[in-house]
Amino acid sequence: MRPTGRLHLGHYHGVLKNWLELQNEYECFFFVADWHALTTDYDDPSKIDAAVWDMVIDWLAVGINPSSAVLFIQSQVQEHAELHLLLSMMTPLGWLERVPSYKDQQLKLREKELDTYGFLGYPLLQSADILAYKAGQVPIGEDQVAHIELTREVARRFNFLYGRDPDFNEKAEAASAKMGKKNNKLYKELKRKYQEEGDDEALAKGQALIEEQQNITLGDRERLLGFLEGGGKIILPEPQALLTETSKMPGLDGQKMSKSYGNTIGLREAPDSVVKKLKTMPTDPARVRLTDPGNPEKCPVWDLHQVYSDEKTKSWVMEGCRSATFGCLDCKKPLIDAIIAEQEVIITRAKEFEDAPRLVRNIINEGCDQAREVARETLVDVRKAMGLSYR
Repeated sequence: MRPTGRLHLGHYHGVLKNWLELQNEYECFFFVADWHALTTDYDDPSKIDAAVWDMVIDWLAVGINPSSAVLFIQSQVQEHAELHLLLSMMTPLGWLERVPSYKDQQLKLREKELDTYGFLGYPLLQSADILAYKAGQVPIGEDQVAHIELTREVARRFNFLYGRDPDFNEKAEAASAKMGKKNNKLYKELKRKYQEEGDDEALAKGQALIEEQQNITLGDRERLLGFLEGGGKIILPEPQALLTETSKMPGLDGQKMSKSYGNTIGLREAPDSVVKKLKTMPTDPARVRLTDPGNPEKCPVWDLHQVYSDEKTKSWVMEGCRSATFGCLDCKKPLIDAIIAEQEVIITRAKEFEDAPRLVRNIINEGCDQAREVARETLVDVRKAMGLSYR
């Protein structure tokens, strides 16, 4: 998670609640992505330091447990940077340019100068973040699927290039030549399209081409299929996307809760501020007067009831709004009570960690040591595969 300061309720209901479950089911690594913050805020990194510790305290306050998961800061485990560098040597530029978020973010953040390698290469740094731990699954939302696919392609290409027996390529090239000049040329072009561009149609055509060949042995056929698909020794396993539910936490204006929309309620926001925000939150525009009936499904407040209210309260809201038996402030009161009650526990726990900064730093230092130990083992395998182990 990028350190953008204290978190809001959207982070809690959209991400952290999921982490709370995962930490009891898997071996989890949760890290502060401070290098990723620099991809868009490289010109003013002054806020990152405070944002890192505020976010860690938020994690701990909601119940992320350092005894159940490894918590660390990305930049303190420099193996991430080394693996990113090594992967960059073999990752085609086109793979990074076609990541959907690359151009989307440039358009959304056009006021920033984002023609940098760091911004172009941040999906590859994400891949290094994942592959450094040989992660089996990565919890993401739908919008991050393309990043996991890139990571899988990078791992596949790495294994293809460096996970081979010494004479594999020569034998595959010889088998390819047996197909004849025309088919050999077509095979190589299809292989290039699949391995460098991720073209699944090229893979299917290549497989069909191999199956059509009558003058090659079964061994050559398997070798050509492996050469086409990039198979080899698995040094970096391909991770799977562990899709999580899209956050159902609406903002104060009915859109997704986001700092960029200015519609958030902070995880540790003062009760007076929360009350003020909710009381002035827009409602169904059809309810101009108290006696005007409304439609909860056209009201942003109703979306918050879906998160915080039980069925009895939701029925009361639906009936009362449509019959105009109470006003919008009455409808908001159960929400105000529920949100403040939820925050009260988090604020109390956060205060304990705020008053013990050395404890928080010790938790992160220990997590960095644990993460570094795992990532270091991966880098030993990677260096050896790439011929960079000088012993």
